[in-house]
Amino acid sequence: MMARDPVRAVGSPAVGEPIVSPAVVDLDALARWMDARGLGAGAIVGVERLGGGTQNVLLRFVRAGRPYVLRRPPEHKRKNSDETMRREARVLAALAGSDVPHPALIAAEPTIDVIGAAFYLMEPIDGFHAPSGLPEPHRSAPALRYRMGLAMVDGIVALGAIDHEAVGLGDFGRPENYLERQVERWRSQLASYADLPGYGGPQIPGVDRVARWLDAHRPSRFRPGIIHGDYHLSNVLFSRTGPELAAIVDWELTTIGDPLLDLGWLLATWPEPAGGQIGGAIAVQPWTGFPHADELVAHYRARSDRDLSAIDWYAVLACYKLGIILEGTNARAAAGQAPRATGDMLHAMTVALFERALGLIERGVGAR
Repeated sequence: MMARDPVRAVGSPAVGEPIVSPAVVDLDALARWMDARGLGAGAIVGVERLGGGTQNVLLRFVRAGRPYVLRRPPEHKRKNSDETMRREARVLAALAGSDVPHPALIAAEPTIDVIGAAFYLMEPIDGFHAPSGLPEPHRSAPALRYRMGLAMVDGIVALGAIDHEAVGLGDFGRPENYLERQVERWRSQLASYADLPGYGGPQIPGVDRVARWLDAHRPSRFRPGIIHGDYHLSNVLFSRTGPELAAIVDWELTTIGDPLLDLGWLLATWPEPAGGQIGGAIAVQPWTGFPHADELVAHYRARSDRDLSAIDWYAVLACYKLGIILEGTNARAAAGQAPRATGDMLHAMTVALFERALGLIERGVGAR
């Protein structure tokens, strides 16, 4: 749920310090790889390490006058990091020519032979990350901010409308029993944190109650489609001149499942009407003008033929799943594998997500 922005550059390195270690991206090897694909000629210049909350490496650079963004896993890869890059690149390729705003894929390398990791090149996005600050005219126009919220819904309506089989993603996920698998999948994930030394177990209000409610109220059917998997204000870039999305970014959790989970995820992370946040994770100022969560649902309903009668269930599932994912960093912090301050912050976000889930449950399914 942290900011991931493929156009913002972080601070400059110290004098004599390279922007990126050759062990992370060997620019000479990258240039040879680009030569073989006809992607410019000559030196790679203007290299910038791009900022955001992701651990993945994002580099912006220029070659032969053309800008590129490279994305690769972190230097210390997880077990599935390379496969994640391959999946991201495959989805971006499948989205080419669609109505879904996304970074255009230029080329991808599925092997680790070139720089020690799978990677891909994409077009830079000219857009802004709203939680990092609203520029003008957005900052001074509540009506524009209202349409920004609706544009977020338009993005996932467009994504959910794509025929995943027609664009070559028929084997990209396992939609069979997708909803039935969710609670146990993430309950097992939470249980696995007990293997980390020093973690005393999840101090999460209502975790068992939420799981039972999800199992008892699960929708009986759904229509499979592409899902982003982590859809919220920090994973989109907006146009600098209007309310439209410039791109949906950070496709790490993309798969084939129930597209209504993306709407549920947006609702689970959407600030309250007064501008409150989930543990401080998402804050856009000023918040006045942005639509209420109920208006997001109404906008989706008017543009999709999907059944939204159980949309609160998807929001509760999103709170459950995201809260358990974030709790993993708290567990790793207890084991000395992550900063303690980060663990505390993300645990607070987990607690807030489960409190939101309990509030939705008490309000009653189908209230919208």
